[in-house]
Amino acid sequence: MKRLHVAATLLLALAAAPLGAQTQPGRLTGGIVYTLPDWFKTSFLDLREDVEEARRANKQVMLFLHLDECPYCARMLKESFVSGDNRVFMEKHFDVIGINVRGASEVTWVDGARLTERALARQLKAFGTPTLVFLGSRGDMVLALVGYRDPQALRAALEYVQTGAYRSQPFTAYLAARDRPAVYALRAHPQFADVTDFKGTRKPLAILFEDRGCAECARFHDKTLNHPDVVAEMKKFLFVRLDTDSNAAIIDMDGKATTAAQWAKALDLSYRPALALYDEGRLIARIDARLYHFHFKERLRYVSGGYYKRYASLSQYSAARRGELRTQGIDIDYSE
Repeated sequence: MKRLHVAATLLLALAAAPLGAQTQPGRLTGGIVYTLPDWFKTSFLDLREDVEEARRANKQVMLFLHLDECPYCARMLKESFVSGDNRVFMEKHFDVIGINVRGASEVTWVDGARLTERALARQLKAFGTPTLVFLGSRGDMVLALVGYRDPQALRAALEYVQTGAYRSQPFTAYLAARDRPAVYALRAHPQFADVTDFKGTRKPLAILFEDRGCAECARFHDKTLNHPDVVAEMKKFLFVRLDTDSNAAIIDMDGKATTAAQWAKALDLSYRPALALYDEGRLIARIDARLYHFHFKERLRYVSGGYYKRYASLSQYSAARRGELRTQGIDIDYSE
């Protein structure tokens, strides 16, 4: 009788369960609601007019391309645009205009072409937010920075544009010539491999570039490189850290003698820490801005898993990956 009672209870429970019950989709967390500063220029988004008005005021135009609830946008705005020396400098020398990368407002570009904010973001290759685009007095794009920059790094970019240094040298050369206070001592990591000859490397390879002037490197180690999810992805790579302050000779992927600084310059990496990700001897992706743990480990997975072969772009992979994880009921945390 007891067995019959248990069986009947199970049948009743199954009958009560909804047909076709599905796993609850995973949640997206870690986004931050923010507002653009009220000192940003109120623009009709005819950038020909904006460039001319800035020129007459002896200023230059900066486009701040952002995404709703983007945690990197929120952090950068708080650190550099809400108060402090950078805000004062920008208010004096720049007309800053907000562009929502998924917005539908019409923008007239400097060549007269009309397109939506979203289409403009694609044209400007703003594949990360925030993206800062600086326009010269003739409307020419003189510098674009994709992704978060700390206050010190942002100030270097502001001065590069404001002083007109872009007319005579690339941004990487300008940065190399600047005095940089030593704020960081290189740290070890269990996944770092001691390699100086990369010729013929076919397996997934991650080259991390750091130096003593890196204001973000300590945080990067504490919050990102030591996150368990990131460590698991690092194990799939030959993961090497190079010091761009060192003059030690290394052999690059093509078998040529170089230094870490020369390699970073050839890759046009203007931020520290920065990474170059290779697979089968080819450069697949660069990381030249702050990434929190989820985005960082997914960038690694995109390369080590060979997903760059299946998806036309990183953004397509990212969208598919979000859908996959959420369908499995896995929450995605965009926070640091």
